[in-house]
Amino acid sequence: MRSPGVVLVLLEQWTLTSGRDLRALVQLAVAAEEAGVETVMLSDHILLTPAAGASGRMANPRDYAAPGNQDPRTPWPDSVVLASAIAARTTRIRIALSALIYPLRHPLHTATQLAALDLLSEGRLIVQPTVSWLEEEYAAMGVPFRSRGKILDEQLAIMRLVWSQSPASFHGDFFAFEDVYLEPKCWRPEGPQMWFGGQHVHGPILRRLVEHGHGFHPFGTPTLDELAAIHSAMTAAGREPASLELIGGIRPRFPADDQPGDLDEALESVPAKLAEGYTSICFKPSQYTDDPAAIPDLCRRVVAAVTTGTARP
Repeated sequence: MRSPGVVLVLLEQWTLTSGRDLRALVQLAVAAEEAGVETVMLSDHILLTPAAGASGRMANPRDYAAPGNQDPRTPWPDSVVLASAIAARTTRIRIALSALIYPLRHPLHTATQLAALDLLSEGRLIVQPTVSWLEEEYAAMGVPFRSRGKILDEQLAIMRLVWSQSPASFHGDFFAFEDVYLEPKCWRPEGPQMWFGGQHVHGPILRRLVEHGHGFHPFGTPTLDELAAIHSAMTAAGREPASLELIGGIRPRFPADDQPGDLDEALESVPAKLAEGYTSICFKPSQYTDDPAAIPDLCRRVVAAVTTGTARP
């Protein structure tokens, strides 16, 4: 079983830094690596529309972006480009594209990008393919929203194929090609590690997790029944459930809509998370400070809490 690690949410830091200052995010990843953080995580949108805030925008801008709670002006820089800059500036920290909206991209182009990024990072890349939730984003990109799950399944099959052999041919409902050579291939023959997750555990998530997954990264906290379903599905497929990285998180209690939360209070949940089997603990720095200079110390405190399994380092 892997030792517990820390995952830092790199995007959504707009109360700490300008949405145009991407170099600041790269430097934050460098600082996180120096502080012992295991993984930085980048989320994804190509574009937003007014419907992104249809459920009511978040009261505190430090909260997590979720379906329907976002200002359409929320910055979402291209995660593959940003990850490439991070890979070039770091040597140890894992880079998780979590989540990457695959159906909005062509699988051959994406496979080429990810293979190059995996090589550049020397195998530190993690990818979480997702179908996402904003129908208008699909409409703007000319991709059928109702078919997004089936499109993703074809894309996963295509990437596994072109990352493992050349020439490669494929004939599906959405994509078809003959005798293509995708070179150079990934750092590892099997390609980057993959996480899967969502708001709920359902049939497609379980199937993709069992067939392709190395980690389960839910949005929110899965129920015990959902965790049991994952355990049963992995066992039935002949895979060891303990081999699956399980990503959980800490969340603050905001004392007011214009204030960050208390880190020590949030860290009190760490021992219980580890006892429940979570192997990576995720946190978002801007939820606990408005001072960029405080980030290195904040990272060290979270790493110490997760490493020792205690609430206060």
